[in-house]
Amino acid sequence: MKTNPEVLKIAIVGAGHVGATSAYALLLSGLAAEIVLVDVNRTKAEGEAMDLNHAVPFSHPTRIQAGDLADCKDAAITVIAAGTNQQPGESRLDLAKHNASIFREIIPQVARHAADGILLIATNPVDVLTYASWKLSGFSPNRVIGSGTILDTARFRYLLGQHFGIESRSVHAYIIGEHGDSEVPVWSLANIAGMRLREFCQHEGIAYDRHAMQAIFRQTRAASDEIIRRKGATFYAVATGVVRIVEAILRDENTLLTVSCLASHYGISEVCVSLPTKLNRNGAAHILQLPLSEQELSGLVKSAESVKAAIGALNLDVRHEAAA
Repeated sequence: MKTNPEVLKIAIVGAGHVGATSAYALLLSGLAAEIVLVDVNRTKAEGEAMDLNHAVPFSHPTRIQAGDLADCKDAAITVIAAGTNQQPGESRLDLAKHNASIFREIIPQVARHAADGILLIATNPVDVLTYASWKLSGFSPNRVIGSGTILDTARFRYLLGQHFGIESRSVHAYIIGEHGDSEVPVWSLANIAGMRLREFCQHEGIAYDRHAMQAIFRQTRAASDEIIRRKGATFYAVATGVVRIVEAILRDENTLLTVSCLASHYGISEVCVSLPTKLNRNGAAHILQLPLSEQELSGLVKSAESVKAAIGALNLDVRHEAAA
């Protein structure tokens, strides 16, 4: 990734709930010297930029402006949050097809103008659209990253922490595979202070409740639907997750996060799913191959097959020569 470390520019395409909240979280983080907001509704993007600029005196010196896709030029990372949410009665495949048609217009232009940057996809269905963005951009796989199950993993850790009375950042557990119904909890490796959950319970003199664990996963998987039912959309947590990914890349952290990337592990190929991935200035530098249980491995393969089926319905046969 060729960027000037003193002038870090982040472009955000899509100024809806997730895009605008990501811009706000990014401003508060102080990570970017410049933020560009792009939206098909230019007036909306201008209004968001105005509002954010009025927060600059309370936060960090940052240049914030509305622009068009050409203004993604020289962006270190371009966050794609454009698209529509799933409507009542609309299938997951319908949503994928609709948002993929939007991406057919956006991604080649972004790739042309920000040819040396990284694409970070936050639009759902994120795994399908991450794959589509890779195909449409012509970028190397390490430079196309989806937000994946970073949010599912955070929800999982939060709920486990609540159950065990442990601060969630001290809980180490992953959700892998699809960001969706077929996602897989990695129970076999979940731990607190290096102790597997059963071992932790034994050490602390408490019962390991298998039914409670299953309920926690169900709550994790259903969290988005429950939030949408109550307030109409989810955006705070996912926007914070987007900024965490941006931070790991810009600061060259080598942090492991469950983002969606082109996978070639466990016999899986030609599909984007989430696995713990090392993020640094090169993007997705390395994907870990976890020692999964037989049940977890089977679940991951089925999850990948589900995503691949949705990808196959998009007819993404053309790969643009945008960048190497």
